[in-house]
Amino acid sequence: MTDELIGPADLELADALSAVVRTLEPEPDVEQTVANIVKAVAATVPGTEDAGISLLEAGSLKTVAPSSERVARLDELQHQLGEGPCVDAVFADVIYRTGDIAADQRWPKFGDAAAELGINSMLAIRLYTGKTLLGALNLFSSERDAFDESAAHVGGLFAAHAAVALAGSRAQAQLRTALESRDVISMAKGILMERHRVTDDQAFDLLVRASQNTNRKLHEVARWLVTGTNNAINDGD
Repeated sequence: MTDELIGPADLELADALSAVVRTLEPEPDVEQTVANIVKAVAATVPGTEDAGISLLEAGSLKTVAPSSERVARLDELQHQLGEGPCVDAVFADVIYRTGDIAADQRWPKFGDAAAELGINSMLAIRLYTGKTLLGALNLFSSERDAFDESAAHVGGLFAAHAAVALAGSRAQAQLRTALESRDVISMAKGILMERHRVTDDQAFDLLVRASQNTNRKLHEVARWLVTGTNNAINDGD
């Protein structure tokens, strides 16, 4: 029964996808991970001419590492207009596909703009894990009906693996930022303790009060103090 369900074409696809997935090792640099994903998907999903990823950050979409300036413009248009396959893939349903975007009534404003830029087909797939909504993977083609069911299937499989890699990259980047913030706060406390002869807790309270009074984040205040102190020392050398 298993042999009947899994044919040669499926095994070939599984092997190809596995090879691509191995290139998506999460890196602390989120933009580099996104660039790797965009490059791999453009070479993997049938019909793809251009690709890009829109990341969801604080409720807004941001284009990262687009494969071309045209992709950057198309993604930005979707974000500005609040419509398009990418926007709907993030906020409405998991996947959207169109083979004649200018005639697609779901996105009248964006469809006209995309056609003017030479795009006729789009495939947008949500990037998410069990815990996190990350954004959308966007594929573009100047050809009509460029993305068939097979392309949508391969794109969906690819997006699932890419989302895991991207989530891992974000987690690494956040951890690195947290560690850097902790270190710079510790250095700032040391400066205040030395300069004003205060305790560790008192130095931290001074940083908190400065943060509140200036409406800046605690680590930004700490970094400003450390940077200013280092500059003063270097100027005195």
